[in-house]
Amino acid sequence: MSPDVLIIGSGMGGATLAAALAPTGRRVLILERGERLPDSPEARDPAAIFQRGHFKPDEVWRDSSGAPLHPGNYACVGGNTKFYGAVLLRYRAEDFRPLRHIGGTTPGWPIGYEDLEPYYCRAETLYRVRGDVANDPTEPPHSAPYPFPPVPDEPDIQRLRAAFAAQGLRVSALPLGVDIAAWLARAKTGWDAFPCTTGAKSDAESCALAEALRHPNVSLMTGTKVTRLVAEGRRISGVEVERAGARSTLSAPVVVLSAGAILSAALLLASADADHPHGLANRSDQVGRNFMNHNLTGMVAYNPFRRNRTIYEKTIQINDFYLTGGPAGEPLGNIQMLGRVTGPILAGEAGLPLWLASHIADHSIHIMAMSEDLPDPDSRVMWRNGEVVLDWRKTNTQAHDLLVRRLKQAMRRAGWPITLSRGFPKSKPSHQCGTNRMGTDPAASVVAPNLKAHDLDNLYICDASVLPTSAAVNPSLTIAALALRAGDHIARAQA
Repeated sequence: MSPDVLIIGSGMGGATLAAALAPTGRRVLILERGERLPDSPEARDPAAIFQRGHFKPDEVWRDSSGAPLHPGNYACVGGNTKFYGAVLLRYRAEDFRPLRHIGGTTPGWPIGYEDLEPYYCRAETLYRVRGDVANDPTEPPHSAPYPFPPVPDEPDIQRLRAAFAAQGLRVSALPLGVDIAAWLARAKTGWDAFPCTTGAKSDAESCALAEALRHPNVSLMTGTKVTRLVAEGRRISGVEVERAGARSTLSAPVVVLSAGAILSAALLLASADADHPHGLANRSDQVGRNFMNHNLTGMVAYNPFRRNRTIYEKTIQINDFYLTGGPAGEPLGNIQMLGRVTGPILAGEAGLPLWLASHIADHSIHIMAMSEDLPDPDSRVMWRNGEVVLDWRKTNTQAHDLLVRRLKQAMRRAGWPITLSRGFPKSKPSHQCGTNRMGTDPAASVVAPNLKAHDLDNLYICDASVLPTSAAVNPSLTIAALALRAGDHIARAQA
C-alpha cells in the first residue's frame, strides 16, 4: 500500500513530523539511509569513540578548494541526535526579529516567537526535557512548565555556579533531554558524542520515532538511500532510492525532505533536470545558500591544584552576554558547559599522551562559548561531480572572540587560571542550518512559513535547513517545534 506522506530522514525533523502525523491515520513512510545503532560496548567507550573513531562516518565531502572533508554527520536511525549533547533550548524571542550584531544585522523570521511557543511546549513534552526557567535573563515566556526538573549539578559544578554568581553572572540550568539515573546506570560517562542505545537520552529515535511507530499507519524503511527527486510540473512525482543494491522509485501525495541542512540542499541540487537546471525548489537561487554553523570554541580551564570530580558536568549555562556585551551593546552569545572531558577524550581530540591528557582533564573544567553565525548567501552547499561541496564562510567572528575573552576572564576569576581553547572545525556537525531558508518572498527564500516549498505543491522541507538565522543556542528544540507546526499544517491541508 503506497504512503500518503513520504519522509526522507529520521532525525529531529523527520521523526518529530512523523510523530505529529501518526495520530491522523495517514500512512507515513520514513526512509532512512542508515540502520539502527545496535547496543555495543563501544557506545560508552571513550577510547573507541574519540581515539579509534568507531562510529565515525566513511562519507567524504569536499571543501571549496576541492580538498576532502570528512564530516561528522551520522547516517543512522535518529540521525545526528544519536550523538548530540541533548541540549534542548528555545530560541529567545529576540532571535525571531531583526537583531543588530557586530558582524551585521540578522533578517528576522517570517513568524514570531509567539507563533512557535505552543509547539515548543509540545516538543519539550515529547522530548522529556529537564529544565527550569529561573535565573536566565533572556528566557522567553513559557505557557507551560518544563515536564521535569533540571538535571542536578554535581558538587564541583555547584561550586562553579557559586563562583560565577559571585562575579555577578546569572547562572541557569541547561535544559536537557537526559534521564540521568538511567544514563548513569549503564556507565559513568557523559553523553556528549556518546550514542544512546538504551533510551536514556531523548534523541529522535527514542522519543519521536518511538512514539510514531506505536501507530500501525507509520513504518520505517532503513538502509534506503534517496539519490534523486523527480519533478513533473509543480509536483514531486517520484523519489528514486537505492536499497540492498537495487534501485526503485517510490511516490506519495506529500514528500517531506528531512535529510539535514547539508544533504537536503545537496539532494535538491542533485535533482536538477531540463525544467529545473539549477536544482529543484530553486527558482530563487537560494537552495544551498546562507549556510550557518555557529561560532563555537571549546575551553579547557586548568588548575594543577584543583580536581574535577564530575562525571557528566554539562548542567549550567550563562546568557548574560546573549543580547548585549559588545562595544555598542551588540549580542555576543551563549556560554554552556561541555560534557565532561576525560583523559581518553582529550587524548583523542588533542593528540596528547594519555597520561598527560588524563592529568589535564582531571584538573580542569570544560566549557564552551557559542556565538551566532549570520546568514551569508556566499556561504553555501554545492553539488559538483556527484559530490557535496561545502564552502562555509564564518561571520560575526569579532563578537565570538570577545565572548571567548569574557569567558576566559570568568574562568580565571572562578579559580581556573590557565585557559586552553580551540574552535570547532568544519568537520563537526555543530548546528548546521540555513540552506533552504524560510520566508514569505518566493524570490528570496525556498520554503514558506508552513515549510512547503514555494516552487512545488507537494514538497515540504522539515529540518535545520529552513532556519532563517542560527541564533546562538542549540537548534534541536526549534527544529522539533517547527516539525510539530508543519505537521498541523499538513494534516489540515490534506484533510
